[in-house]
Amino acid sequence: MTSPISPLKLVTPSAEYLPGYVDALERGWSPDNLRGAAAATEQLTAIATDAPRFLDSLYDPQAKGAPIKLADGGTVPRLPGYFLWLWDGEFCGSISFRWSPGTSTLPSHVLGHIGYGVVPWKAGRGYATRALGLLLPRCRAEGLDYVELTVQPDNLASQRVITANGGRFVERFQKVDAHGGQESLRFRIEL
Repeated sequence: MTSPISPLKLVTPSAEYLPGYVDALERGWSPDNLRGAAAATEQLTAIATDAPRFLDSLYDPQAKGAPIKLADGGTVPRLPGYFLWLWDGEFCGSISFRWSPGTSTLPSHVLGHIGYGVVPWKAGRGYATRALGLLLPRCRAEGLDYVELTVQPDNLASQRVITANGGRFVERFQKVDAHGGQESLRFRIEL
């Protein structure tokens, strides 16, 4: 007889869950699909330097954090947003959400409302699909009419996650160099 798998839930990053997050970073996972290992190393350093400050930086629904520095050297105001961690009894990945208050439209330097990633050793369990489904009511609660997500054309698994949650294809576009310069697909989920 096998024991049942704990149900997946979204948790606010906290000291309680931090060891699992650190373990994932040390095992080579990164929450940043563009910067990969460099972002993981930066986060490990930030955690070692001041873990409470790092955790606070992941949850900023009032956009109280510092302005965002753009690739061209300019700065823009921070958007409200936060990361949540996927948890099934241990760390499984993360999902993030950011928005512009009062509108569903994002500034041109922001590609999408939501980003997510599951650690490789938990892949194939439907966790990304479930996490996105759990996040959508929170997006609706912020007054948004829709959310947009972008995905690489060859990332069929992520496209299935989005369409399983009601996403529809909007456009194929070329990312600017600051976002990797690659072709991408934009999907929209009506709320």
